[in-house]
Amino acid sequence: MATLLLDDGTINRDLNEIVQELAALSIHIKHYDPGTSLLFPHLLEQEVLIDSEKQHIIGLHNSVFELIQQQNGYLWCDLLNLHPGLPNLENLIATYSRYHNHNAPEALYILAGEMIFSFVKPDNGQIHLLLQSQDYIHISAGVEHWCSPTASLHCKAIRYFTTVEGWVPNYTDTQLSDSLYKPH
Repeated sequence: MATLLLDDGTINRDLNEIVQELAALSIHIKHYDPGTSLLFPHLLEQEVLIDSEKQHIIGLHNSVFELIQQQNGYLWCDLLNLHPGLPNLENLIATYSRYHNHNAPEALYILAGEMIFSFVKPDNGQIHLLLQSQDYIHISAGVEHWCSPTASLHCKAIRYFTTVEGWVPNYTDTQLSDSLYKPH
């Protein structure tokens, strides 16, 4: 379940409150448990997946998330499979772990593992969001953020795209606030 760390050090685990806080930033989250993970638990634990296994997982979720895909205009999706042995893992993390925005929405559904997002608020404050299995996020185009896997370096997620080129980061000059690490 999602956890939000506010810039004053407050930790919030109440999904309804998190939804309200993020909606003001044009970010939408929801916790879905479609039960599909019961159909492939061995694949969620497996580090390396072959293309047919990825397509199997995506196919199961396409039917579950068909309405969301239509409502948001998603054209295609893929399976992000982060694990410690992934070639170019450092480059992937470096690409998205700096503040940036996109000209298109960013959306993903976490199947297993965790992912951290950080967002810039209108007052230039910053907040962190920890997403875990069965959390879905839709970040509107233009929202300044960064993301990274947690220290475990494990995350399987279906990424949804509204453009052919996917999410192209437009880097900003915003620096990560150290106030997030000083709980009050």
